[in-house]
Amino acid sequence: MTLRDASTGGGAGPVRQHAGMSETRRIAVLTAGTSAPSSSRRLGDRLAAATGAALERRGIAAEVDVVEARTVALDVATATLTRLPSPSLARALATVLDADGLIAVSPVFNASYSGLFKSFVDLLEPAALAARPVVVAATGGSERHSLVLDHALRPLFGYLHALVLPTGIYAARADWFGDAGALGARIDRAGEELAAAIAALPARERSEGAEFEADLEDLLRSVD
Repeated sequence: MTLRDASTGGGAGPVRQHAGMSETRRIAVLTAGTSAPSSSRRLGDRLAAATGAALERRGIAAEVDVVEARTVALDVATATLTRLPSPSLARALATVLDADGLIAVSPVFNASYSGLFKSFVDLLEPAALAARPVVVAATGGSERHSLVLDHALRPLFGYLHALVLPTGIYAARADWFGDAGALGARIDRAGEELAAAIAALPARERSEGAEFEADLEDLLRSVD
């Protein structure tokens, strides 16, 4: 599995590589944590690792691109107001749109996904993720917010026509220190579901950056 940080345009280098893989699939991890490091990024990384391992068991290599929305937060606000996407924002959005599968992780703010997470997703066209396998996940301080997966994240990606997979992951603070095995089992199950869905679909082609920027400008001009 190869891990890259698409938010900065750089790469974190190879995490795990295997020879003899017949195919390669791309996984995008979208996180909206506000700190560095954040629990949302940590959960996204673990879900990506579980998915990559499940793909490799199928003979498919995995490339993982991580988009941390906080690194393009000002670009998101500027693009919403001016209709002029920055190169960094266009690259981040293209990473999400070009992926064969998406892992979307938001911290819980006021019982829902964060405003930054929603503002980033608002820049995607309504059918941009049609039939794309997506694992939804969230992090929060208390387990009482776990319903955010069903009352907020699933409807959001359902509106985008994504294929939202059955297992969503909510990680409260206690999950990292208490019954960590239970969280790990849920992560492995979600990774297996995402890998199976990705493997069942043909690999996607990357879009050209210039063309994507033009498409994004057209989309932003339509935003009231």
